[in-house]
Amino acid sequence: MRVLIADKFEASGRDGLAAAGCDVFYEPGLKDATLVERLAALQPDVLIVRSTVVSEAALDAGGLKLVVRAGAGYNNIDVAAASRRGIYVANCPGKNSIAVAELAFGLMLALDRRIPDNVAALRAGQWNKAEFSKARGLCGRTLGLLGMGSIGRQMVPRAKAFGMPVVAWSRSLTPEAAGELGVARGDTPLEVAARADIVSVHLALTPETRGLCNREFFAAMKPGAYFINTARAEIVDHEALRQAIQEKGIRAALDVFPQEPAGGQAEFISVLAQSPGVYGTHHIGASTEQAQEAIAAETVRIVRSFRETGKAPNVVNLAAKTPATCTLIVRHRDRPGVLASVLDAVSDARINVQEMENVIFEGAEAAVARINLETIPSAATIQTLRQANPDILEISLIRL
Repeated sequence: MRVLIADKFEASGRDGLAAAGCDVFYEPGLKDATLVERLAALQPDVLIVRSTVVSEAALDAGGLKLVVRAGAGYNNIDVAAASRRGIYVANCPGKNSIAVAELAFGLMLALDRRIPDNVAALRAGQWNKAEFSKARGLCGRTLGLLGMGSIGRQMVPRAKAFGMPVVAWSRSLTPEAAGELGVARGDTPLEVAARADIVSVHLALTPETRGLCNREFFAAMKPGAYFINTARAEIVDHEALRQAIQEKGIRAALDVFPQEPAGGQAEFISVLAQSPGVYGTHHIGASTEQAQEAIAAETVRIVRSFRETGKAPNVVNLAAKTPATCTLIVRHRDRPGVLASVLDAVSDARINVQEMENVIFEGAEAAVARINLETIPSAATIQTLRQANPDILEISLIRL
């Protein structure tokens, strides 16, 4: 199995892939046309990326079977195009959650104690204790969390260690789960904005979360509150944030920016990043040695499983629900041609198969096939199926 790695990737991960029997091609820095050209020339089975954009053209170029995002978010991959081509897209969720939570708290402390400004003044030869000794402190301040996935949940014990009560919102956060975590539950993002002294965003980018932090959201925040985003830039309306900074004294710390460079080094001019009251970092939330080693190990696990079983863990583009309306259950002797005869009869009836599995009994004398069908077969088709092969023991149907 050929594996092309188009971004920087830990040596432990490269060694692990080689030990799994893969031919590894480590070529960090491939992107755009050069990535397409290399895929076309190499024809790898697996592509591993971090921030590199995987376009439809890239997916068309090679014989890819699997794309692994060595990280959690996968909005740099054209998932819809991959799905149309039957290419698995897998990610490594939760492996960088501690690293991102640590950065979020680092940014929180930086905002409160104005650490970057302290450093800048000292480097400029200025001593200004009178100005920089003004700080609110975090103990007793309410931390508002948007998103309670693996990163959001890592924020909770850290907040408690700082003596901060937490109010959180997530579509999946139930009152029972909030009680178990020891956090207050906001019914809406606006309620979190209104109750929190500090808001930290930990949401995945989806059509529902795009632009979630908009004018109405920032209008609900307290004057002078802190806003931290280590998730995705597109979740925030940055013009609305800029106005909130100017008009309400909101202070912001951002690890992600609109139109940020995809590579490791580039010129980047951001009006928001240069604004007073804004601290920025270079999309480094997951960039700790601990996180990258964990992500590398998970990437190896995904590729190894795919190579050995044909199944990839953490696939993000399988259908949650198919158009199947019924399950055809075929109990049969484990003989050649049985399933072929069943599928021929289903095909003759112009019925589309959505999913199927064949389970073998101990001794390999008999088996049961479960075949999910898009439309319910007629009584005549069922009768045809019963007579399709003498090794068919029983045919039954379950409506979904």
